This record gives sequence, structure tokens and C-alpha cells, in this order.
Amino acid sequence: MGHYVFINDTGRCIGCEACTVACKAENSVPLGVWRLRVKYVEKGLWPNTKKYFVQLRCNHCEAAPCVRACPVEALFKRPDGIVDLDQTRCIGCKACIAACPYDAIYINPMKGVAEKCNACAHLVDAGFQPACVQVCPTNAIIFGDISDPKIQEILNSKPWFVRKPETGARPMQFYLAPDMSAVNPLVVARPPMGQWNEMPAPGEKPQSGRW
Repeated sequence: MGHYVFINDTGRCIGCEACTVACKAENSVPLGVWRLRVKYVEKGLWPNTKKYFVQLRCNHCEAAPCVRACPVEALFKRPDGIVDLDQTRCIGCKACIAACPYDAIYINPMKGVAEKCNACAHLVDAGFQPACVQVCPTNAIIFGDISDPKIQEILNSKPWFVRKPETGARPMQFYLAPDMSAVNPLVVARPPMGQWNEMPAPGEKPQSGRW
């Protein structure tokens, strides 16, 4: 067994949120928290703009910081690479939340214990795909073993990125995207600010006629 990975094709995603709804329904995720969510990033200047939809979930990292941070070993890495959580051991200390660089863990307000995406491990163990993969109408979500030739072919077909590689967590969620800005909008240069929202630096005297 290799390592299961998620591949998100941002060029195919239409932002319909079917994956988010399926995730909540399959895993009984309470209102106000999420295991999977979809955000959008806009790029360009009107009228030449483009909107990218990006799925955010647990990245099932090879060197998962949450597993190392958990003091009671409630979080663990399965042989197939899925990072799972044993709620019977969790004490709700939130150490995993502080350690996760992807903001992918939450405290279930009804149970008082941590929860996160576990790739619908109960479905995977039964031979099915995760709920989000099953319902995606455009096949924008791909799940499989990274050693599978089909998965390798997909990763070799387009440029791909991972979120926050600088953390050293070695995330196993890959984004097929035209450029890095679809995954990390902070790489885009900020345009000059207007006169009404540009504030002087500390100690700097405002320019005459502008404030």
C-alpha cells in the first residue's frame, strides 16, 4: 500500500459546493464547522478576470504536525497515508488545531472533541471513494494511491502545487492549477492603494489635502 492523495483540478471546479454538502451529510458535521470547504480566488483586472475555486481540507501530510502535537495519540497516520482521529482518546486540548498549518481541524461543538477530514475512511475501507469525490459533477476531485500509474499520469499532465510547502509537513493534497496564485493569492502583487484607504506610516506626516 502506498499513500492515498487528493488531487483538486481547479480548472474543472465550478464552485457548486456539492462536495461540501456531501461531506457534511456523510460525516454528520455540525453547522458552523467544516471538514471540507470551497473558497474562491479572483485574478486579473476587469473585464479580463478569472475565478478559481479551491477545495480546502486536511492535507493528510506525510509528516503531519497534528499527529506529533497530540499528547494522547488520538491522531494517527494509517498505513495507507490517511491521517485519522480516535475520538475516544481525544481530550479536546486543541493542540492539534494549533499545530495544523491548514486550519483543517475543529472542535465538534456537540461532542467537545476534535474532528477533521479522514477521507471518509469508512467508505474507503469498504471499497468506495470519499463522499466528496462521488458527488463532484465535473470530476474535479480525484482520490487514489500516489503509486497508481493513473494518478501519476494525472500529476504529470498539468502543473500542480501544494499549499504551504515551507512548513515541511509534506502535504498530500495536490492542486492542478494554471499558476500558484490560484492556491496562494498572497503571491500576487498588490495594486497601489487609493487615496482614501492609504494610511501614512507611523510617524509620517499626512500629505496636504489628502487627510
